[in-house]
Amino acid sequence: MKLLGLDVGEKRIGLAKADDSVKIAVPVGMIPVDGQEYASIAKVCRLQGTDVIVVGMPRNLQGQLTKQSEYVKTFVKNLNHVLVEQKPGGKTVKIFFQDESLTSVQAKQNLAKKPIDKKSGAIDAEAAALILQDFLENLTSRLTNIPSPAPAQAPQTPQISEPKETPKSLEPPLKVDEKSKPLEPEVPQKANKEGKTPALKPRFKTHKQSTAKKWLIVRIVIILVLILGAVGFGANLWYNAAISPVVSSDNCETNSNAGETDPCASVQFTVEDGASVALIADSLKANGLIKSPLAFKIYAKLSGKSEELKAGNYNLAPSMPVEKIYSKLVDGSNDAVVFRFTALPGETLNDIKKRLISIGYTTEEIDAAFAKDYNHPVLADKPKDASLEGYLFGETYEFYQTDSVETIVIRMLDELYTVVEKNNLRQKFNNMGYTLHEGIIMASVVQKEAGTVSKEDQKIVASVFWNRLANGMSLGSDVTATYAANLVDPNRTTYTDNVAVLNIDSCYNTRKYAGLPCGAISNPSALVLISTANPADTSYLYFLTGDDGLMYYSYTESEHNQNAIDHCQVLCNAKL
Repeated sequence: MKLLGLDVGEKRIGLAKADDSVKIAVPVGMIPVDGQEYASIAKVCRLQGTDVIVVGMPRNLQGQLTKQSEYVKTFVKNLNHVLVEQKPGGKTVKIFFQDESLTSVQAKQNLAKKPIDKKSGAIDAEAAALILQDFLENLTSRLTNIPSPAPAQAPQTPQISEPKETPKSLEPPLKVDEKSKPLEPEVPQKANKEGKTPALKPRFKTHKQSTAKKWLIVRIVIILVLILGAVGFGANLWYNAAISPVVSSDNCETNSNAGETDPCASVQFTVEDGASVALIADSLKANGLIKSPLAFKIYAKLSGKSEELKAGNYNLAPSMPVEKIYSKLVDGSNDAVVFRFTALPGETLNDIKKRLISIGYTTEEIDAAFAKDYNHPVLADKPKDASLEGYLFGETYEFYQTDSVETIVIRMLDELYTVVEKNNLRQKFNNMGYTLHEGIIMASVVQKEAGTVSKEDQKIVASVFWNRLANGMSLGSDVTATYAANLVDPNRTTYTDNVAVLNIDSCYNTRKYAGLPCGAISNPSALVLISTANPADTSYLYFLTGDDGLMYYSYTESEHNQNAIDHCQVLCNAKL
């Protein structure tokens, strides 16, 4: 049975808890009297599964009720009403009064050696613990003698039990007349040599000494429990962190540094015959696949399969948690001949080529695969002299190590075709007067200009470009000039400044030539393709990305120039 003790005051309510199987009251804190005290107590009852609430009933030294007693009675009636309505934990909570006298004074004495802030409620909680402890020590029979009602006859309101008399153990001390005999049992005494009877030694320790010893033991137990709990909690946090992936899969999906070492790249890992769990754990750590060899060994021990790790070659990635790595080593699956390949939206053929080279394909076979004439339905509108730029759909794929670059290209074309067919993109571009190929070109420009902003902004940017084409204006997109410069001068030895880049003589440069560029400038994502085929209904002709990351739109060139002055002092002057 769970008990909750309350020391009710007009500003704070001290709380203590106990279990009838232990019979030790422990202070747990306080609740401020702020209008929410009843709901707060009901919440505590629900969380702790409280069966009985013990409320301290103030009395004066003569055992009589005081004004504070009436305040407590009113408080209990209100609390009882809330408990009846809420039934915290789905149960009926009984309420008992426990006469209390000078518990706050005793609480202050118990905490005298500690710096106490009255507002913290430590004294109130200590007083509540004293009330509940007295109840457990002196009135336990009241609980054990109360029969538990059958579920069908459960009372609708908590039982409020108020003692009509002050229990003997709590009555004021008896005044003994100096002439009266002490209330002690008569025990025959032997006189000493001098004829004097020795004083009786007390047979038991005083109640005060016993209570102090109990509280000392309780405090020691609580401290030990808290220490062990903190150690266990910290160990659990460390273990869960240690068996998590070295690299988050979210970081892998957004990594766009194709030219740099990919921290998410798969690793060929070999388990030799007879290798121990400790040796495998150290090797995994050395290859950057796990965070902690110790956590791996603990996981192996807990799994009960530490003797089932199979020798062989495996394809593992830093984005895998220990659970998945361990499962693969136990299963001995054929993942050793499978690898993951990722192309990100916004990348170019040159970016994808670098990724393929980094996993072992040669420049010759990549160039041959990119130049091959594929008979694929998604390429039906592509001119024969146009490259595959924009058609190799950005996604994460799995391939066998024996797969050719042509196999990879076809798989990426298949993925793009699935997006086109699912969203009826060919028909939507046709309805606008453009082919699918032209729609992909436009989407590749939108991807570079607005691929990182919201879907709504992508649609508005697409509408700006479509509006400019409809009005016979050039697209005027800086990113097309950047693509043209990177195509012919990737190391930027000739086109060294923005003026030179914007004036490059290329059919891709929409700052110099009207209409669409002569080909796509990146591989657009599914979201950008859909936004480009479903542009917003606007009349905007200009836009820019401000230094704050927001998009600013305008109808006239003068408005556009003012937006640049107001919002684009850094980005509008960045190197192209």
